Amino acid sequence: MKILVNFSRIFVGVLFIISGFIKLNDPIGFSFKLEEYFGPTVLDLPFFMPYALLISVSVVILEVILGVFLLIGYKPKFTVYSLMAMIGFFTFLTFYSAFYNKVTDCGCFGDALKLTPWESFSKDVVLSVFIMVLFFGLKYIKPIFNKLGLTAVSLFSFCICLGFAYHVLMHLPSIDFRPYNIGANIIENMTVPDDAQKDVIDYHWTFKVNGEDQVITTRGGYPDVDGEYVGVETEVVTVGYEAPIHDFTMEIDGEDMTLDLMEESKLVMIVMYSLDKAEADGLTKLNKLYNDANSKGYKVIAITASGDNEINKVKTEYNYNFDFYFCDETALKTIVRSTPGILTIEKGTITDKVHWNDIEDLQL
Repeated sequence: MKILVNFSRIFVGVLFIISGFIKLNDPIGFSFKLEEYFGPTVLDLPFFMPYALLISVSVVILEVILGVFLLIGYKPKFTVYSLMAMIGFFTFLTFYSAFYNKVTDCGCFGDALKLTPWESFSKDVVLSVFIMVLFFGLKYIKPIFNKLGLTAVSLFSFCICLGFAYHVLMHLPSIDFRPYNIGANIIENMTVPDDAQKDVIDYHWTFKVNGEDQVITTRGGYPDVDGEYVGVETEVVTVGYEAPIHDFTMEIDGEDMTLDLMEESKLVMIVMYSLDKAEADGLTKLNKLYNDANSKGYKVIAITASGDNEINKVKTEYNYNFDFYFCDETALKTIVRSTPGILTIEKGTITDKVHWNDIEDLQL
């Protein structure tokens, strides 16, 4: 039992630290995932949505700290009970997502590792088993430092987490796991290879034969049945290849200009998924950016999911001279975790990306 507890202690502690730090690298991305859970189509808890970012930062810091506590043996009873509560909550969420197919990616490991809902649920079940081992073997969890050492390590870990969270919120994630990272080519990431695996789909056809419903399954072809057609349901058996970028467009006046703009050799793209949520301090910096970039031969555009009324209001208030293009909000949230966020693009390849706090550092 002692060996099993110590193995579980290391396994659970390390996994919680890794999972927490990956999400701590991108707390805004995790907050977007929480907003999905809080939305009307999932848990329908709209009163939590304004606090999604605060909850995101708090949860991931707690996740890391509990992992550290477990490894060093600090307050084992509090730590194990907290881990049980957290894994219980996560297991409920992942089961709900998997069973009702509500959220297709739980965000357990951010954008670094994508898990299907059932994979996420299975992972939480396995973790629950190891945490139960810790619960029943609580007496075998011994501290590895004296009282002063435990306090020092715990406080240091908390300060590191808090400082790291502040840094990535004021700038951008230190590691970018998304398909819009610096060096990525947007067009290449939108392209599906000719030999890519396609979805394998079963078609369940229902016919009324001799007064009874009969279901016949095919892989697409209409079945040859002597009966009255009732309906058909589809089931994805195997998910085919999906391009890393599949929802990115740049439209103006209803015309898709994506391919044309991706041919520009000098393009500055200002991303603001919602103009209502854009930071005023960032908006005031954009005219200087426009003048500097324009003087160096760059085409400067903004891209947003907001409507014409919001666009005209912002253009009038800040006297902008650049055009606004439309794109899906989810895609814009994925591109950059800042509103506004700025990218430089050369022939479709992202050459730089900065938070509005770091506009002065943009490489033009």
